[in-house]
Amino acid sequence: MVRTPPFHGGNTGSTPVRTAIQVIMENLYYLHIGKASDLKKPFDRFIYRFFEMLPGMLVWATFIGCIVFSKFFPRGIAIAIITFDAYWLFRSVYFSTYLKGGFNNMKKHQQTDWTARLKKEFPDRWEKIYHLLVMPMFKEPYEVVRDSMEAILKINYPKDKFIVVIPYEEGGGKEAEEVAERIEKEYKDKFFKFMITMHPRGIAGELAGKASNETWGTKKAKEEIIDNLDIPIENIIFSSFDADTVVYPGYFSCLTHYYLSSPSPTRCSYQPIPLFINNIWEASPISRVFAFLTTFWQMMSQERPGKLITFSSHSMSFKALVDVGYKQVNVISDDSRIFWQCFLRYDGDYRVQPIYYPISMDSNVGKNLWESLQNIYKQQRRWAYGVTDIPYFLFGCLKNKKLPSRRKNELIWEVMEGHWSWASASFLIFVLGWMPILLGGPEFTNKLLAYNLPLITSQILTFSMVGLMASAYYSLMLTPPQTGTKNQLFQKGLFFVQWLVVPIVMIFFSALPSVDAQTRLMLGKYMGFWFTPKSRKE
Repeated sequence: MVRTPPFHGGNTGSTPVRTAIQVIMENLYYLHIGKASDLKKPFDRFIYRFFEMLPGMLVWATFIGCIVFSKFFPRGIAIAIITFDAYWLFRSVYFSTYLKGGFNNMKKHQQTDWTARLKKEFPDRWEKIYHLLVMPMFKEPYEVVRDSMEAILKINYPKDKFIVVIPYEEGGGKEAEEVAERIEKEYKDKFFKFMITMHPRGIAGELAGKASNETWGTKKAKEEIIDNLDIPIENIIFSSFDADTVVYPGYFSCLTHYYLSSPSPTRCSYQPIPLFINNIWEASPISRVFAFLTTFWQMMSQERPGKLITFSSHSMSFKALVDVGYKQVNVISDDSRIFWQCFLRYDGDYRVQPIYYPISMDSNVGKNLWESLQNIYKQQRRWAYGVTDIPYFLFGCLKNKKLPSRRKNELIWEVMEGHWSWASASFLIFVLGWMPILLGGPEFTNKLLAYNLPLITSQILTFSMVGLMASAYYSLMLTPPQTGTKNQLFQKGLFFVQWLVVPIVMIFFSALPSVDAQTRLMLGKYMGFWFTPKSRKE
C-alpha cells in the first residue's frame, strides 16, 4: 500500500521515481497552507494575506460605519438598524423550527435499533468495517479519559472492530504519560488493537495542539497497524474525538449504517450532535448557557445539511483522510479545516452528512467563577479563530478552477456571513443600535423616528424572547438529573432563569472573543492553540 509522504510546502525534490500521490500533493500544495507566510510566491502571499485581513476589515468597517453614519446620517442608519433587528427576529423564529426538527430527529435516532438495521440491511458488508478511533490527550486527568473509554465499552457494536489510538503530548509531562500508560494497562485487551504514542514537541512546521497530536497518532496507526494487517482503507471509518467525548450505545452502529447507506461514503464527513453535558451540574450558569447554545446551533445546522461543516468530534472515511494528506498540523481549527481540505481536494464533491445521533462532552468549568469566565472567553476565541478558514477557502477557490460555481458561492457566503454575524450582530442589536440617538444631534432626536427607535427595538427584542424560551425548554429536556439533590423542581427553575443572561453572554463571551480573534488575524498576530482545562468530580 502507498504511504502518503510528509508535506514540504512545494517541490519535494528531484527523486527519479515519484508516486502518484506525491505528484498530486505537490500540485495541491495549497491544501496545507496555515498562514500567508507558508507560501513561497510573493503574489500568492499578498493575496492570502489580504484574505486574512478581509474578515476583520469587514467587522471594523461595520462598527466604524455605524458610528460615522449615526453622526452624519442618523435617519438612514436608524432605519437600517430597525431593518436588521427585524431580520434577526425573523431569523430567530425561523431557526427555532430547525431546532425542533433537529431535536425530534435526534430522539428518533436514539430510539432506533441501529445494530438490528445493520444486520438486516447490510448482512454481508457491515462486519467488514473497522473503526479507527483517535483520541488525542494533553493534560486531561485519568477520570476524564476513563469515562470516555468506559462509554466505548458499553456500545452496541463488536469491540473487535475497533482500533483505538491515544496520542499524548510530550508537553503534558510525566502526568500525561502516567495517565496514558494507566489507560493502556486497563483497556489494551478490550479492543482489536490499542495503541498509545507520545507526540514529540518541537517538530518543524507544526503548531502545538490537537491537530498535530492527532495527525501524529493517526499516521502511527496506519504505519504500525493498518499497513501491516493490510486492511483496505475504504473499509475503515476514522473518528476524531476529544479525550472527554462520551459516546452513546448506538453511535457506531448508526455511523456505520450511514456510511454503508451513502452512495459515496468516502466523499462524506459524518457529524453527530454534540451535547456538552458530561459535567453540566458543575458548570456556572454562563457555562451552561454556552454549552446549550453551541449544541442548539449544531442541532439546527443538522437541518441544513448543505451548509453543515464539521465541528468538534466527528467521523469520516479513512481513505479521504489519507488522500488529503491527513489533517493539517499547522492550524488551530482542524475540525472545520478538514472539511475545506476535502472539498478542495475532491473538486467540490464532498459534503457533511448529519447523523442526528448525540455524543456528549464536557462544558467549560474552572476552579471558580472568575476562572470559568476566563476559560469561556478563551475557548470562544479559539473557536472563533476558525475564521482562518476564510482565507484558506478563498485562496483555494482561486487555485482550483474545477469547483462548481453555485456550491462554491454558497459556501463562501455561509462562512463569510457566519463569522461576520458572530462578531457583529450582538453589538449591532444591543449596543450600536443606540448610536443615532446619542450622536444624531437635536435635528434627529426631535423627530418621531428617534422617539420610536428604542420602542421598536425593545419590542423586537421582546418578541425574540420566544426563541430563548424554546432554548430553555430544550435545555431542560437534554439535561441529566442532578444526583444527590432532592429539590429537582428548584434546579429546573434555575435553568429557565439562567437564560436571562443571554444578552450579556452574547456580547462579552461570544461577539467580543470573535472580534478579538478576527482582529488578531487581520493584524497578523497569529494565535496558538489554547487547551481547555478538563476536570471531573468523583
